[in-house]
Amino acid sequence: MKISDILKESIEVLDKNGIEDCKLSARRLLANTLDKEKEYLIIHSDEEVSNELYELYKTKIERLKNHEPIQYILNHQEFMGFDFFVNSDVLIPQPDTENLVEEVISIANKIKKEKSEIRILDLCTGSGAIAVSLAKILGNKVLLYASDISEKALKIAEENSMKNSANILFFKSDIFKEISELYKFDIIVSNPPYIETDIIKTLSEEVKREPIIALDGGKDGLDFYRKIVKDAKKYLNSDGYLAFEIGYNQKSVLEEIFKEYEYKNIYSKKDLAGNDRVVVAQI
Repeated sequence: MKISDILKESIEVLDKNGIEDCKLSARRLLANTLDKEKEYLIIHSDEEVSNELYELYKTKIERLKNHEPIQYILNHQEFMGFDFFVNSDVLIPQPDTENLVEEVISIANKIKKEKSEIRILDLCTGSGAIAVSLAKILGNKVLLYASDISEKALKIAEENSMKNSANILFFKSDIFKEISELYKFDIIVSNPPYIETDIIKTLSEEVKREPIIALDGGKDGLDFYRKIVKDAKKYLNSDGYLAFEIGYNQKSVLEEIFKEYEYKNIYSKKDLAGNDRVVVAQI
């Protein structure tokens, strides 16, 4: 079967099943199957594809048709310019989270002017995207630590660390439970689960394929924030920072939680869409 005919067939299948960006997705999957760039499909549209590769491609289209995120099918997501392996054991890194990373980089660069060594902890690391990006961009003066409750997620985070030649110490922990209070950090950063439990059932089919443990933030979406804010002071150096990604409607409530535990210098940052996306405070 020719490349052009295969694409026509698959685009029709995806379109009938309500898959967004079906043309782009079909081309991405076929290019991936053939181990070629997408431009190759245009130049060689009349080229015949072997039955073996065609069948492999059809299994990928079937997965996409059933609303599996394309990132899981390709086992790839780009974040902060770096390449990350992802599968259904981890949340797919999103561009919104780059706002959090960029703010932590800005904070770290301020601290680096005063200290020869900085320690950063990434809680709920998932794929390791935040920790790996920080390690790569900030360089040798920063010691990166990252934790997660999921052993499967940690395995992927470690794989991404090696893939990107990032030096990070990973360990399993339910938030701070397995972290000794002897550890002190200059920055604790986290993109914790923050979606309200009842909202999850209303999300897109693709998002519902992501691990529930990385999405469900409890009844009001704030369970993890409360736990982290309450205990983080034990693990932060004097004037240390706590930085979160937040949902678009959580800024005011989270600022109140920070005030309840007597944090100072509380501020927020918006994403490119104008939504509140990052909240930071100092002890």
